[in-house]
Amino acid sequence: MAAVYFAALGQAPEKKAALFSTRPSATRGIRGFRFRSSNLISRAAVGSAAKPPDVPPTVAETKLKFLKSYKRPIPSIYNNVLQELLVQQHLMRYKRTYQYDAVYAPGFVTIYEQLMEGYPSLEDQDAIFRGYIESLREDPEQYRDDAKKLEEWGRSQDTTTLVDFSSSGGDVENILKDIADRVQGTGNFTYSRFFAVGIFRLLELANAAEPSVLEKFCAALKINKRSVDRDLDVYRNLLSKLVQAKELLNEYVDREKKKREEMAESQKAKEAITGCVGDY
Repeated sequence: MAAVYFAALGQAPEKKAALFSTRPSATRGIRGFRFRSSNLISRAAVGSAAKPPDVPPTVAETKLKFLKSYKRPIPSIYNNVLQELLVQQHLMRYKRTYQYDAVYAPGFVTIYEQLMEGYPSLEDQDAIFRGYIESLREDPEQYRDDAKKLEEWGRSQDTTTLVDFSSSGGDVENILKDIADRVQGTGNFTYSRFFAVGIFRLLELANAAEPSVLEKFCAALKINKRSVDRDLDVYRNLLSKLVQAKELLNEYVDREKKKREEMAESQKAKEAITGCVGDY
């Protein structure tokens, strides 16, 4: 199965990419998420000595914490991407300048829900989500609550009010104003593709996903639009690859089911013939 990846979540090189690009993605590098042909990812235990609370965990320790929190096997089409996401988010999470921002929440939740769409159990989806966030020493409830709050706000906006948040009062407006202040150097700010997707999600909900509105919104947030363009292009290509991979998986499952049914019918026919011969 073709590789798909989505990397460098905490960094954004200065490369221009078109918003809503329709160019074929097969020949382009998409850094990060990967699908592999293995059925289940290895769950080898990784031991480590206790560390002082101010020393960040290693990637291996974060992955082990996730594996311990959700012990059931996860099909590789989901697990390979989750593991790669976890590694990249770990690297962002434990930067010295890292600070959680509520805009990450709709971004991560959107990516997670797109990835896990079609997963057999909704209960397991929630358990995996919790284990993933907790393995990064963050609060899954905060992600869910912030995603809900910002999405509700986005639905109440239009192309004008969305980009004019600095002149309005309110909880979300204050969050966005604080981000803009910190981007300009008054405090810590960590850009990531979760942030880019979070921005795009707000524009979608406000029915304002035009490139011109994105440009104005990025300017209001003091965010580099070229970085956001690039990351949204990666995100769209990722979704396309995920759809293709899941379609291939469904086709494989259907073929295997049909084979089993045909074998069962064949076995019944053989048993019927054997029974008839025995009667004579």
